[in-house]
Amino acid sequence: MTEDAGDTDTYALKSADLPEIAAPDVPYRPPAPKTYHPKIGMIGTGGISASHLDAYRAAGWEVAALWNRTRAKAEAKAAEYCPGARIDDDWQAMLTDPEIEVIDITLHPEHRAPVIRAALKAGKHVLSQKPFVTDLDLGEDLVKLAQDQGVKLAVNQNGRWAPYKAFMREAVRAGHIGKVISAHIAIHWDHGWTAGTPFDQIEDLILYDFGVHWFDFLASMVGDRAQSVFASAAQAAGQANKVPLLAQALVRLNGGQASLVFDGGVLHGPRDTTYVAGTKGSLVSDGPDLGAQSVTLTTKAGRAVPKLEGAWFNDGFRGAMGELLLAIEEDREPSNGAAENLRSLALAFAAVASRQSGREVEVGAARSVPG
Repeated sequence: MTEDAGDTDTYALKSADLPEIAAPDVPYRPPAPKTYHPKIGMIGTGGISASHLDAYRAAGWEVAALWNRTRAKAEAKAAEYCPGARIDDDWQAMLTDPEIEVIDITLHPEHRAPVIRAALKAGKHVLSQKPFVTDLDLGEDLVKLAQDQGVKLAVNQNGRWAPYKAFMREAVRAGHIGKVISAHIAIHWDHGWTAGTPFDQIEDLILYDFGVHWFDFLASMVGDRAQSVFASAAQAAGQANKVPLLAQALVRLNGGQASLVFDGGVLHGPRDTTYVAGTKGSLVSDGPDLGAQSVTLTTKAGRAVPKLEGAWFNDGFRGAMGELLLAIEEDREPSNGAAENLRSLALAFAAVASRQSGREVEVGAARSVPG
């Protein structure tokens, strides 16, 4: 190697003394409508519905009706979160009620699509629980139906409004780090609590059911630049779960790369780190768990550490519904709209297909969750 080949001691892998600068003001907090306050109907009151209802109560939004296959569960949720809500014996009653304009559908994927279709045909705006669909062609049909009906269809990708994710995404969208070159996500935690539960029957529990939040985060920053995915999964030594708790994915981007590492079998010392590099700067978020994160923005001008407020639960759920309501008020597509969410699902489907085949899979080639 010649003497002028560069910094051979550090290969330029060194930090620079940068001044502390003010963090940019980006809209990372959950959005909310200014004057639009419709009545909301909820179809399905299973476990996750508590987070929805708690967030809506905190925001002051009215949930007017609830339905669940087991009426007692709906009654219990109403008593705790929205005492004024009526309990419907048939979910179709909400669709014929002109006073209810927005329907929140929290049913499992296999039961959700027909209800979404019926709600859209009834002229209702819809928030769908994630994953939106398990088939991209079906998802495209529902997106077109919403467009034809002149209503909004959004997805409860609540992780988008986790404070650290929201700040990083909005900083990217505002151009503070230029064009994204790479994004690397590494999460180490104990997901073994799912052993012996219905979750333990989901073969790609980590890569798909859990990982879709981070595929969605990646898609929200790089859009249609994601080209292909190579993924794998493995059993963690000593794990009690039937399904793998370790998974990883490499994503080829147009002009960049990304990686997602999910270590769900770590019993001690949890860690969540995200690094996003761009042509003009970088973003890093790090902390001991999903809730305690510190974000740093570094550019040529200096280093900024924003003081973030809020928490994923339940800001994420308030953000998902709030963005839908604001989009209705402003007559625009919600940022968590179903059309955009299909990109996130295409990434997740490609990852599962790659894990199964052992080959790199083009984004969009796997049209449904590989069975």
